[in-house]
Amino acid sequence: MSQAGTPRPQPLRRWPKTLGMLATAAVIIGAVLLVDARWSRVPEIPGSLAHYVALMGRGVLANPLGDPESAYWSSAFRLMIESLHIAWLGTLIGALISLPMGFLAAANVSPAPVVFMTRQILNGIRAIPEIILAIAVMLPIFGLGPLAGAMALGVGAVGTLGKLTSEVIEGIDLGPVEAARASGAGYLQILRWGVLPQVLPETVAFWLYRFEINIRASAILGVLGAGGIGSLLSQLFRIRAWDRIGITLTVIILVTIMIDQISARVRQRIITGDTRGSAAPVPPAVQAEASV
Repeated sequence: MSQAGTPRPQPLRRWPKTLGMLATAAVIIGAVLLVDARWSRVPEIPGSLAHYVALMGRGVLANPLGDPESAYWSSAFRLMIESLHIAWLGTLIGALISLPMGFLAAANVSPAPVVFMTRQILNGIRAIPEIILAIAVMLPIFGLGPLAGAMALGVGAVGTLGKLTSEVIEGIDLGPVEAARASGAGYLQILRWGVLPQVLPETVAFWLYRFEINIRASAILGVLGAGGIGSLLSQLFRIRAWDRIGITLTVIILVTIMIDQISARVRQRIITGDTRGSAAPVPPAVQAEASV
């Protein structure tokens, strides 16, 4: 007992934390051993990386616009535009499907059984990578070409976008919903005027972010024959044309950076608004005092 007559606080038990740290360390060590990697080659990584970067950089620097080899630049840009089309179409498909599924997966606007079933569907979609969707489903149905890649990206985006949309819906302000309900609005009218205006800005921002992800994923799917710049990379890797691979990767990096910058500005404009260059309104009292 302490001097004030209150019991002394019990010391914190440290063994749960210690056991957790030991378990984490055991998992890491087990992963390192089970992966069966050739760790002796790790010191060779910097030298090999510098070698291949030099080979690819030689192709980039040795192909000015006046050189006949510049045709690879135009071919790479043309196929990169095709990859952008694939990524954009996949994003539109994912957005159109995920928006209603997000409402069905939100606990505050849908019945519990519907929420449970929709969430399990979204979980199942998220568990399948886009590359598996393309190989196992889309390529057999649509054949080789951009449509298979766009469909794989679109279906793959539904799982993530649907979950994010449902979380946004569950965090809305209930004031507009209650006001719409009090005015006699029906269920669909409440969703349209009380819920959708609140969630749409952040949801559109998620769509734009997914578009950036799909740009990278479309290059991977192209290696499988789904069109885009990945198909060119697949051919170049077979013949080990490192100079042309350097050109292709440079185009991918440049276009991806440009799209990322534009998308970031659009997302910021949608979520926070653009107040740059706009002056704050002057209150009437201040105007009257200034006129005196």
